[in-house]
Amino acid sequence: MRLKTLLLAGVFATGLGLGSANAVTFRYAFQGDLNALDPYTLNETFTLAALGNVYEGLTKRDKELKIIPGLAEKWEIVDPLRWRFYLRKGVKFAGGEDFTADDVVFSVERALAPGSQVSTRLPKDVKVVKVDDHTVDFVLTSPNPILHAEWDTWYIMSRKWAEANGAVKPQPATGKELNNFALKSNGTGPFVITSHEPAVKTIYKPNPGWWGKKEHNLDEVIFTTIKQDATRVAALLSGEVDMIEPVPVQDMQRIDTNPTTSVMTGAELRVIHLFFDQKRDELLYSNVKGKNPFKDVRVRKAFYQAIDIEAIKTKVMRNMATPVSILMAPMLFSRSAELKRWPYDPAASKKLLAEAGYPDGFEVTMHCPNDRYVNDEAICQAATAMFARAGLKVTLQAQPKAQFFGRAGASGGFDTSLGMLGWTPSSFDAWNVLTNLAGCRDDKGVGGPFNYGGYCNKKVDELSAKILVETDTAKRDQMILDAWKTINDETGFIPLHQQSLAWGVSKKVKMVQRPDDQILLQWVVKEP
Repeated sequence: MRLKTLLLAGVFATGLGLGSANAVTFRYAFQGDLNALDPYTLNETFTLAALGNVYEGLTKRDKELKIIPGLAEKWEIVDPLRWRFYLRKGVKFAGGEDFTADDVVFSVERALAPGSQVSTRLPKDVKVVKVDDHTVDFVLTSPNPILHAEWDTWYIMSRKWAEANGAVKPQPATGKELNNFALKSNGTGPFVITSHEPAVKTIYKPNPGWWGKKEHNLDEVIFTTIKQDATRVAALLSGEVDMIEPVPVQDMQRIDTNPTTSVMTGAELRVIHLFFDQKRDELLYSNVKGKNPFKDVRVRKAFYQAIDIEAIKTKVMRNMATPVSILMAPMLFSRSAELKRWPYDPAASKKLLAEAGYPDGFEVTMHCPNDRYVNDEAICQAATAMFARAGLKVTLQAQPKAQFFGRAGASGGFDTSLGMLGWTPSSFDAWNVLTNLAGCRDDKGVGGPFNYGGYCNKKVDELSAKILVETDTAKRDQMILDAWKTINDETGFIPLHQQSLAWGVSKKVKMVQRPDDQILLQWVVKEP
């Protein structure tokens, strides 16, 4: 996995400038908002990364995404059903509380509580046992070879602080008014948040009591939300900010040829897809009454074959995307080449619709975020035009991610009929995708919590359960392939593409760009 970094001039590269007399402020901007500071509220890469500068998990991932010790300095599998974690001693939360096993036990309970979006980081039937103040056992009911694969973004919280601040329960991601505690933070990480204006600006300072090795030279970090592409690019080119994400594909050359800025690019692990409401007996947003056309595989396939994926790749994404046939990056599954997309064929779409009883098509509303993924609204606009060629009348409602996730997810009652979602498996494993996006769920999201359309096939669930505990790679890959084949045959979703990373960065800055798209301040160095 290739690591992309932006190198500083040779004279500065000889030293990191740590401890410089000149105060160093790093300013960066993202198209979306940072709202709640509760690390269990929103399972979204940007938010998790922003909070990962303040909070830490029992494990971390290094610059190459390898799992390394975090708040647990080591661990062992005592037996197939018991993992033991030895906690780092002498660590304090920014508020002054000692980090102990009690905080791990509390964080397990909180992560599994209603309202948490990180519940899939842990088996629901796991038992956590405090052995002593710095040793914790996780007791399982079945083997789990990837138990800790997602723990770098399951952040440990202080029990004492949470109880004192009314933060024992997670803040649900409803898009409504935030609780007071959701505007505060208290972690063990390399930075602390000193000021937070939701959806506007957040200020970080280095945590002077951090236990880790300092690799940055920053005295202050200022994050701002800049939604408009042109404004974000102008801020970078003028020097108002040092880094922006994402770079609009149409502005990449302009930024890369500018004497003071460059574009960092690389493959991202995120895959963008469209989902259908297949659970309700009648769609919420359609002119078809008394039934749900998306329950018919012919209708779903008609929508799929109406998508000209090459046009989206070349015209909308300007070749900064790779079409996919499954809901995960091909590089993460060795047998992904055995799965193919349904071909683009508007004539076939019309025929399928007629066979399903909709010779004149029908009307439906599609909801999409407009500030979360690269060109998300433009992709949805292109899709609606493509659907129209097949006789489908799709009305687009694009909205900021806070409103979109608030309505499309469990807290909003899965209030969509057709929509867009992007997903990066935090474990870099198929089980994560199959469970979160394709697992059967109830109306409250129990099951597949991010299965916004309610796709359900018990065979896929059974395979997913076996995949989780299987240690034989060949057998496991075959089961993963069988699951993807089942989903593809049923056209449970419309996979679109794996998007590419594009960060605009000042040439005064050196930072690490990992394929998981996390902006981690601990590795940022800026020339004074």
